[in-house]
Amino acid sequence: MKCPFCASADTQVVDSRVSEAGDSIRRRRRCPACQKRFTTYETVELRLPQVVKTNGSRADFSVEKLRVGFARALHKRPVPTGYVDAAVERIVAQVLALGEREIPSRRIGEMVMQELYQLDQVGYIRFASVYRAFQDASDFRDALREVEVPPRTARRPRRTKS
Repeated sequence: MKCPFCASADTQVVDSRVSEAGDSIRRRRRCPACQKRFTTYETVELRLPQVVKTNGSRADFSVEKLRVGFARALHKRPVPTGYVDAAVERIVAQVLALGEREIPSRRIGEMVMQELYQLDQVGYIRFASVYRAFQDASDFRDALREVEVPPRTARRPRRTKS
């Protein structure tokens, strides 16, 4: 690390501490040339991939756009914000885990669909109607069939040994 005071390339680490959140390291350094001390912080730099849209254009991955998509699909639905935040975090973690420099927008859309399916069926249908570009009522019927749970059959009570 270069000294900010005299520009000497040789500095020594005097003390290192992990931050309370555990996401950075604080280092106290001393320059042997000018004897001045300074602090540096070391953090992880995560680069989200570029999103390749269906028309071939590219855009930066936007967590805010992801949140807006969830907000539109779940408008006036009884889904706690914490659940939405957790879903967004899971998608971002999946995207980072891929380790790719580019990701198709379709793949992100599928991830959102999976999360919405778990969170709220109405939100899932709303998102699917835009994402899959529904053309008529039959498209809605098909999507509804995906989320419908078959009715439970009546079960006989178990016999217990007497």
